[in-house]
Amino acid sequence: MIYHLAMAFQDQISGLNLFRYITFRAIGALLTGLVIALALGPATIRRLALWQGKGQPIRTDGPPAHLLKSGTPTMGGLLILLAMVMASLLWAEWTNPLVWVVLLTTAGFAAIGYWDDYLKLIRRDPNGMPSRYKFLLQLIVALIAAMALSALGMADRAGGDLVIPFLKTVHWDLGAWWIPFVVLVVVGTANAVNLTDGQDGLAIGPAMVAAVVLAAIVYLSGHAKFSEYLLLPYVPGAGEIAVILSSLTGAGLGFLWFNAYPAQVFMGDIGALAIGGLLAVAAVVVGQELLLLLLGGIFVVEALSVMVQVASFKLRGKRVLRMAPIHHHFELKGWAEPKITVRFWIISIVLGLLALATLKVR
Repeated sequence: MIYHLAMAFQDQISGLNLFRYITFRAIGALLTGLVIALALGPATIRRLALWQGKGQPIRTDGPPAHLLKSGTPTMGGLLILLAMVMASLLWAEWTNPLVWVVLLTTAGFAAIGYWDDYLKLIRRDPNGMPSRYKFLLQLIVALIAAMALSALGMADRAGGDLVIPFLKTVHWDLGAWWIPFVVLVVVGTANAVNLTDGQDGLAIGPAMVAAVVLAAIVYLSGHAKFSEYLLLPYVPGAGEIAVILSSLTGAGLGFLWFNAYPAQVFMGDIGALAIGGLLAVAAVVVGQELLLLLLGGIFVVEALSVMVQVASFKLRGKRVLRMAPIHHHFELKGWAEPKITVRFWIISIVLGLLALATLKVR
């Protein structure tokens, strides 16, 4: 909205040309998302607490310390989404179709997460929506997103090539496998972020790091000269996604104000699934799905820890970890929850720097 208003009056006020620059609008979106989240946070938490009554059901088979969190309201991801969407709509260019694909995909995963959280809160069932239905709905949303991107030419342009990190000119043309691959990446990322959301502030930290790094990459990929210099796939219009990712970062910072240990509100599936879907689609647009594995290394390890634990128990009857996901393993080993969270944040920052380094170390 701000962008379009500025462009409408740029002839009368020359200073409004500043709004043409994605970098300027990305900073504005970040700060706007932060302010909105901080402003809406207290009222949102009060309403969630009033609506939910007893709050998030706590698993009895989890770490004993988590039983103390009983009664804490969840669905705090709603605060992130409200702030992010409002900031995005204020600062992004509405005529860019990629903006709407990203926002609508995020909304689709948020809807799935909302229904899962609703079942947990109203029916008091910690398991929520049956896994098969939840997974099917995720596949449908991801498939629609992939088809929309394909219709926009992503599968035929640079976005249809899988970029290999650390290698200059090696791009893998996915061909007919592009859409199935995109569905796998989007659903996998959404669930990996969801698995990470098990401690106060744990998921939002790595998500913000990933959002900042991806914002830089999509901006560079959407810039003809920068993408040519860095040997990145040039994807016209991709830079506008940086505004959305910046909005997510600001909204995440505002949410963290209330989600830091001891949390006043939990993110819930509505936030974790939506954030994962957003990050995945942003990476897909610029062909950086493999880089997302490095950038979101914490999410990958969390997901793998669950897969290894389940496989080991079914095949050998033994558990590899004391409890999965892996953050619970460290918690049962005696690590304090804030220590686990901060250490995972540190690892995420290091992985983010390595991901940025791949832009030159190739």
